[in-house]
Amino acid sequence: VQLQASGGGLVQAGDSLTLSCAASGRALSSIGMGWFRQALGKEREFVVAISWSGSSYADSVKGRFTISRDNAKNTVSLQMKSLKPEDTAVYYCAAGRAKRPTTLREVDYWGQGTQVTVSS
Repeated sequence: VQLQASGGGLVQAGDSLTLSCAASGRALSSIGMGWFRQALGKEREFVVAISWSGSSYADSVKGRFTISRDNAKNTVSLQMKSLKPEDTAVYYCAAGRAKRPTTLREVDYWGQGTQVTVSS
């Protein structure tokens, strides 16, 4: 599975931004997809994930971020609203063969990161 992330950028606090992840090599409907992020000097952390059985969100983004998938296009999108400076990080698209990945161990494939910077 190859993952290609896009959509990062520089925004102001309170703005919205949408990230996209295009998958190739395997149908999205058969794998779990998610997003992790890594801020400068911090460990990579779970943000959100989705699979056929539902979705999971980190507490820090609940109510502000929404993940969706388009199986026909084999893409996953992350809509981010009410962005905060603490959301600043490199965001990584991830896929898990067995389930929607909510921990680093559950990730089987990584996409390249895309930088999201939120200014105050």
